[in-house]
Amino acid sequence: MVQDIQKLLNFGLINIDKPAGPTSYSVSEFVKRKLGLKKTSHMGTLDPKVTGVLPITLGRACRLADHFIRHDKSYIGILQTHKPQKMEELQELIDRNFTGKIKQVPPVRSAVKRAERVREVYKFEFLEANADGREFLFYCKVEGGTYIRKICSDLGEMIGGAHMGELRRTMAGIFDEKTLVRLEDFEKAVWDWKERENEKPLRKMIVPAEDSIKKVMPVVYVDKQVLKALYNGKPLFRKDTIASDEVIKKLANEACFAAFVKDKKGEIFVGVYKKTKEKAILGRAEFVYN
Repeated sequence: MVQDIQKLLNFGLINIDKPAGPTSYSVSEFVKRKLGLKKTSHMGTLDPKVTGVLPITLGRACRLADHFIRHDKSYIGILQTHKPQKMEELQELIDRNFTGKIKQVPPVRSAVKRAERVREVYKFEFLEANADGREFLFYCKVEGGTYIRKICSDLGEMIGGAHMGELRRTMAGIFDEKTLVRLEDFEKAVWDWKERENEKPLRKMIVPAEDSIKKVMPVVYVDKQVLKALYNGKPLFRKDTIASDEVIKKLANEACFAAFVKDKKGEIFVGVYKKTKEKAILGRAEFVYN
């Protein structure tokens, strides 16, 4: 089912390849102005010098941003040391001190409250070193909200000084480099849409929010007869679903789920529901799309 372009722009996402220089906020604002939207939001702040994956929610999809932002992130970067180092020894220090559950205090310039918090580093691997042993290419996969720059500076305190030279985000939850859109390509696509009435390039760049939500939470299909009631904010009763007992059981440990209706034209996204422990009511509306 092909959506109207305006509807897509008001409930979609775009995966921007953030360049070095602008803030994440300014990139989001640039997208908002170009598309003429009332609201956009970026998912996961990147420092001005950091490049790479910066998903941006459009229009009403901003209400769902929290469901995307909590997921894991991957980066590739360069550690610069003040003195020559051996890559094997650096890896040992990382493995011993900065993998698994670690405690971090956000940097002074961070946008969040500076309170100690626990984050998980799943992998931090040095890949190669330059000739003089002062620059080291690394890859890491971490829990959302982990500060890579802080890991580099904390490691530096153990070896006589080090800092993060460059950093590029390669993955943020369900978004990776395969779907990246450069700002200049985005701007050209918007121009084609507005000046030439050619929406195809822009349409290819926008991901429908309902397609993305399926990738981050369970889906429950409901009876089309109750669609009007659900649009009015009524809770979703177990009897109004067409889900099997097995599907319902899988929801036991989930906080939220997405509700969809199937019809001849395809699938209709109803909304996101908070799972309840009530016997008759499966979920209560957090977000309804109508």
